[in-house]
Amino acid sequence: MSDQVKMTAMNYDADRPAAENPVKVMDLSLRDGHQSLFATRGRTEDMIPIAEMMDEVGFWAIETWGGATFDTMHRFLNEDPWERLRTLKRYIKKTPFSMLLRAQNLVGYRNYADDTALAFVERAAENGMDVFRTFDALNDYRNFETVVKQIKACGKHFQGCICYTLTEPRLGGEVYNLDYYVNKAKALDEMGADSICIKDMAGLIAPYDAYTIVKAIKEVTKTPVHLHSHFTSGMSPMSHLKAIEAGCDIVDTCMTPYAYRTAHAALEPLVMALLGTNRDTGFDIKKLAAINEILEKEVMPKYKHLMDDSKVSIIDINVLLHQTPGGMLSNLVNQLREMDALDKIDQVYKELPRVRKDLGQIPLVTPTSQIVGIQTVNNVLFDTPDERYKMITAQVKDLCYGLYGKTAVPINEELQKKALKGYPRGETPITCRPAEVIEPELEKAKAEIGDLAKDMDDLVLYAIYPVTGKKFLEWKYGKTPAPPEVQPITLDDVKKRDELIAKAKAGKLIEPKANAPEKSANVRTFNVFVDGEYFAVDVDPTGDFQPMVAAAPVARPAAAPAAAAPKAAAPAAAPKAAAAAAPAPVAVEGGTPLLAPMPGMVVKNLVEVGAAVKAGDPIVVLEAMKMENNLSSPCDGTVKQLCFGSGDSVAKDTVLAVIG
Repeated sequence: MSDQVKMTAMNYDADRPAAENPVKVMDLSLRDGHQSLFATRGRTEDMIPIAEMMDEVGFWAIETWGGATFDTMHRFLNEDPWERLRTLKRYIKKTPFSMLLRAQNLVGYRNYADDTALAFVERAAENGMDVFRTFDALNDYRNFETVVKQIKACGKHFQGCICYTLTEPRLGGEVYNLDYYVNKAKALDEMGADSICIKDMAGLIAPYDAYTIVKAIKEVTKTPVHLHSHFTSGMSPMSHLKAIEAGCDIVDTCMTPYAYRTAHAALEPLVMALLGTNRDTGFDIKKLAAINEILEKEVMPKYKHLMDDSKVSIIDINVLLHQTPGGMLSNLVNQLREMDALDKIDQVYKELPRVRKDLGQIPLVTPTSQIVGIQTVNNVLFDTPDERYKMITAQVKDLCYGLYGKTAVPINEELQKKALKGYPRGETPITCRPAEVIEPELEKAKAEIGDLAKDMDDLVLYAIYPVTGKKFLEWKYGKTPAPPEVQPITLDDVKKRDELIAKAKAGKLIEPKANAPEKSANVRTFNVFVDGEYFAVDVDPTGDFQPMVAAAPVARPAAAPAAAAPKAAAPAAAPKAAAAAAPAPVAVEGGTPLLAPMPGMVVKNLVEVGAAVKAGDPIVVLEAMKMENNLSSPCDGTVKQLCFGSGDSVAKDTVLAVIG
């Protein structure tokens, strides 16, 4: 055992004397735990029952915010991200709050202007944030300059991160070796970091490598060292212990119900492992058990349907082979599933290291994991033997221009040249700090959103997420009703769902009658309400019946009143109930349709109805898995129709525009 860990008298009491050098612990359950396990869908109302108990444990900090929470809350949960901070602060009064800040990316997927970055950090601090865990996806610390200045100005804790990544199976090689990490730690020390975090987002750090890196960093700085390692590969509990033996000051864990799989090691085994040593956490295991009881019975049942149950194993040894973080993996699987292309997942795994290498061997962490992942999917689905990178996302183009910063090794020249052909900012990449070429954004955002943003919190939310942010503010202030899918579910809902599943497994659900007649074109769907229960019932009139066929809804053009749009032809028969959510059919007579190559959200139309376009001209920006794709005109002609507006979700093969 290392001289950093020494055995002491065993004492199980809750009020046992403090250890000589206790390991400090940050809890991640309320942010990275649910982000890793069920796509950040945890609601504030489900954090409140255990908030005061968590405050009594003695954590160094509790991670409550940042990462994907800001996006997910306003987009999928109809919750104001700023309100979560204020609410939890009313219950957690002693323990500092920590957030994950993507440096100049803030909590979005691109680098924002300095004015937006300054405003965001100031508002986060004002709303209750204490520790700003700051990372840059490329480990380019020029992207720290603006936010760090503001963190310090607000008197808050600046934790500087080194994103841990590899090109070899273990630490070493030409790029990500021991010198690389030690030099990054020195740079953070010079920037005035209050603590240094080794951020291992894919669970790649092996125990003896963790020992080596922590020991080497401790030799060049007195700044506390913090290890953040996901459980994905199964190594993180061992890596924690070896890091602690090397003198690591702080480690990250989750409460057991939020632990393991692609999340983090559980807290409770670590507490027990360090009892009777000079590094004992001092935590009361009985308090932790009481918190877990509430989480197991009152909280987690609401989310278990969102958790991945596709395999038995709780670890993913493939991460040691393809080095893909868990969140990125689930994104890739979802994207392929929505495109009916899940059978191509092995091709994606094979293509991924090639794309990563072409893009400068960048670490795979938000947003670069999405950038590499979605471009890989595009390559697998759309490339031909004669041409690679047929559909390049806007974010890959930005990366090639230098808008994300400097890559560890140079980007493939051929790809860079292709990506920057016709790039709006110019075809020569920049070498300066990215935000120096990004124009101020807040005044422009203020003019666009107008009175809908009631304060600076609303304005910053809109500036970071213009499309979904505007939609959320309309829900928040009652301009449009929030759809049912963003509403919370109750434990009663869970009970009913579980009973239904149990019936189905027992074969007690009513089977369709044998020899049932085929539905005719006259079938109609009615909503039937019984004792508060809702059923959609198909009714097919028989005998002498004259059908009334309604015209299909008119497709909506951008920047033109709906009445001016050409009417879609009426279908031969009414659609079935199952197809009710599908987009309205679009008339494409006398024109060539532009189809959505993948499911996604329309960000904006780049042309107006009546515009003359040439084949290859960008027509629509489609966001898929948070990355933007410019979709081009399939032919020369005039834009006859734009079928969707900003914020509309569309399925694969939906007609987005018609070129005549």
